[in-house]
Amino acid sequence: MIRIAAWNVNSLKVRLPQVIRWLQEQNQAKTPIDALCLQELKLTDDKYPHAELEAAGYLSLVAGQKTYNGVAILVRRGALAAISSNVETTFLKPTRNIPGSTDEQQRILAATVCFKGVAPLRLISAYFPNGQAPGSDKFSYKLAWLRALEGWLSDELQQFERLALLGDFNIAPGDIDVHDPQAWIGQNLVSVEERAAFQGLIQLGLVDSFRLFEQPPKVFSWWDYRMMGFRRNAGMRIDHILLSQQLKGLCRASWIDKIPRTWEQPSDHAPVVAEIAGI
Repeated sequence: MIRIAAWNVNSLKVRLPQVIRWLQEQNQAKTPIDALCLQELKLTDDKYPHAELEAAGYLSLVAGQKTYNGVAILVRRGALAAISSNVETTFLKPTRNIPGSTDEQQRILAATVCFKGVAPLRLISAYFPNGQAPGSDKFSYKLAWLRALEGWLSDELQQFERLALLGDFNIAPGDIDVHDPQAWIGQNLVSVEERAAFQGLIQLGLVDSFRLFEQPPKVFSWWDYRMMGFRRNAGMRIDHILLSQQLKGLCRASWIDKIPRTWEQPSDHAPVVAEIAGI
């Protein structure tokens, strides 16, 4: 069994103590996170805290960017099929950004990882554009980016049957994923176009791991810092783990861990986790 997770940390420089604390607490509880995809690093590759995370037991593949964006994939050394301190032999067939795209924003990082007792997994850490507002230039950019993503993922799924797409999608796929659907009608993150793009990923053969299981009502992954959003549970589920059909049958659980959102100086997002059985 392995556990894969995604977390938009909203600045790794600020949130590094929380990331290490969460990973250590999971290890102490004997529920270790074997792969963690981070989004919104907000730092360049040369500023990435490799030493600190390696001391916590994790190797990293990074696609950083100053001030904005940035994604990473962390893997637990103890979970690897062959223990290594070499990034090149841990993260196989790495892909940075959507191939063929001229977009220089660091939003996509993919690699194949070999874990103990599990056939190789293709992991993709993704930070979808926010989009700002329907009708804006940033919204048009988001829709174009989503079209490029869907085209690339179609090819990826042909090559890698055991694939997981993890990250901050900046899309709440249904009204059930929004604290107050009526208040959000016509706004970014819930628009018809964005939800159609999410369904386009599902039509490729991917499945929303969270919805494979019965879940309590009003479970979200993001809450605005303003107006006591977290205290009121005025949130949205915009962080997701989508699994290929081969992984769907191996998924044993999927959940959102709200605890780190209660800590001092938290990210506005909570980690999302899925559990995959070995074969």
